[in-house]
Parts: sequence; structure tokens; C-alpha cells
Amino acid sequence: MARSLADPTTSIEKKDRCGDLPHRPRVLLGKMGLDGHDRGVKLIARVMRDSGIHVIYSGLWQTPRGLAIGARDEDVDCIAASMMSNSHLVLVPKLLEELKAVGRGDIAVNVGGIIPQEDVTALLEQGVARVYHTGTGMEQIVESVRERVRPYAALGAGAQPTASLARNMSIAAAGGVPSATLRRPRRVIGMTGAPGAGKSTLVAAMAAEGVRRGEKIAVIAFDPMSPITGGALLGDRLRVDFTAVDEGVFYRSLAIVGEDYRHLDTLVGLVGGAGYETLIIETVGAGQNDVAIRTHVDTTVVVTVPGMGDSVQMDKAGILEIADVFVANKADYSGEAKHMRELLDVASGRTIFETIATQGKGIVELYEALLASTGR
Repeated sequence: MARSLADPTTSIEKKDRCGDLPHRPRVLLGKMGLDGHDRGVKLIARVMRDSGIHVIYSGLWQTPRGLAIGARDEDVDCIAASMMSNSHLVLVPKLLEELKAVGRGDIAVNVGGIIPQEDVTALLEQGVARVYHTGTGMEQIVESVRERVRPYAALGAGAQPTASLARNMSIAAAGGVPSATLRRPRRVIGMTGAPGAGKSTLVAAMAAEGVRRGEKIAVIAFDPMSPITGGALLGDRLRVDFTAVDEGVFYRSLAIVGEDYRHLDTLVGLVGGAGYETLIIETVGAGQNDVAIRTHVDTTVVVTVPGMGDSVQMDKAGILEIADVFVANKADYSGEAKHMRELLDVASGRTIFETIATQGKGIVELYEALLASTGR
């Protein structure tokens, strides 16, 4: 039967295809070069997510180095690079070189897109694991990820330090016991708030400010895991301009069901043990009663935006009670004055910062205050 324009774009049945593996596959999806279209790669992301895979989407216009850093820090099982700009013979070999340079030359690279048949052999000889053309079945793509999954094991004494941190975090997140020093960072900041409040953009802006000051910044960003397939779409890191910050920020995306933070204290200890003094933890888009993060951090920042509800919603018990600091983000939106009046009533003397994260406004003041409140 022919598909209509109203049919969903996911073209295979939504079910867990990875529950039998040693761990959930982690895939970094990236588009290198000047290709400005991402509908196809988003379709692949959804298919993988709906098959039980954890997909890290890094966005458009990625550089080989940015993808390599992301693959290492996210400890992925493979990179899926989408190439549509006829630059595959230049950018893909560079990606392989950068993976070696950052200490993870072992990560498999799959390449898909418009690849002339005569270039396939050259790519495979360079070290590419798989080359897929338009028309490749979704089942083949999922299977190419499954075959890369191996049980987690420590990378060894000679491994690049950040690569070891990333692998130890994978072991801990999977419930294992990593062989590494645990030390709590000097400051652990939790960022929570409703979906769409701009938490990821706010965290990215704060991380960039930390890099500008020469500080070692780490971020752990949680996104929801499907309770049906176990898959997840981890898209928060695309807010960070890794072309600018390079390795100045260690950024790790993790999937979670509800508020299952059972391994978070170990993850925090690993970050501190690796020498990071500032850790920002971004929660899943939180509802009224998502409050568990406060027991794991030194300072809880609740991000709000105009239009989040009327004064009755503001007065309800829950997430607004746990805030040490409030951020009224998207301060350029209509209704900000009303929002601030209601937030002032709720805050009861707690500090409120107005920010426009997309423009960098208010970020310096917020960053300074958070460093001061948690000790320099």
C-alpha cells in the first residue's frame, strides 16, 4: 500500500531491538561540511531511538574535530556521519585522524548519504566501518549499530585521561564499579525547570563563560529514556559551540527514566576525581514534583519562563520550593513583567536573575553569583 503524506516518518515498528545487548548502544549522529538539511538524519535518529538505541544528535555543520571530541566524551559505540556535500573524501579521513588524536581511534565510523560507488573502496580502505547509500533499509542501519556493542571494560592505564573518564562514567551509569579516584568537585550546580525553558542553551552559555575564564567545566545532561523501547534522543549538546570551546568543556549526555539518580553520586565523584572543579547537572524537563536533584547538588537553579502558569500554579508546592536561585529566562518574551511579579512573590527573598540565554544576556551575572554561592 502506498504511504500518504500523513503517515509517520518512522518506517519500522517501534520496539526494543537492543534489550539483549550488554548495554544500550550509544551512537553519535553528525553532519559534517556545509550541508544545511537535517530531515533525513532526524528520521534516522527517530528510527534508532524507537529501536532502543541512545542517539546523541550533534546538529548541522559539524567539524571532524568536534565530532571526535563528542564521540570520545559520550563514549559512543559508533559515529554515524551523514555526508551530502561531496566532501566525504576530505572530511571523513580527517574525522578518523581526529579520533586517533583524542584517544579513541577505535570508535567505528559509519558513513551514509550521497556517496559515489567509486569512492566506497577508498573510504573503506581509510578505515570506515560501513558505507550506506540512500535507500538503505532502516533494519540494516540498526543492525550496523548493534554489531558494534561490546561489554564495557576500562580502557587501561595508557588511555587518554578524558577518554578514561568517559568510559568510567559509562561503567558507573550501567551499574558497574569503575576503577578510578572519586572526589566531589568544588561546586556542583543543578539546573532544572520545565521543558522548553531554555536550560540547555543556558548551560551552554554558562559553560562558554567558564571556558572564557580558563576554568575546567564539566556538564552532565539528562534526557528522558523511553519506558517502552529503552531508547533515547540526547540532543542537549548541540547547544554548545564545540568549535569555540573545543576540549574546554567535558560534556556527557545520559538517558534516565523519571528521577532515577541512583548512580549520580558516583558520576559526580568521577568528574571531580578527573580534576574538574565545576560541574553543572541539567535535569530532564521537570514537572511540578521533580525535586530529587536537590539532594545531589550544592546549589539548585530553577529556570522559569513567561507563560509558565498563573499565580495559582506558582503557589503550588513542588519544584519551585527547591530553588536556591531562580532564573527568569527568555526575558525578551511577552509577559515577562507579569512573570517577574509572580516570581518575586514566590521567591521569598531568594535571588532571581533575568536572562536571555540565546543572546548571552545576564549570563555573566548568573555565573558570578553561582561561583560565589558555592565557593571559588
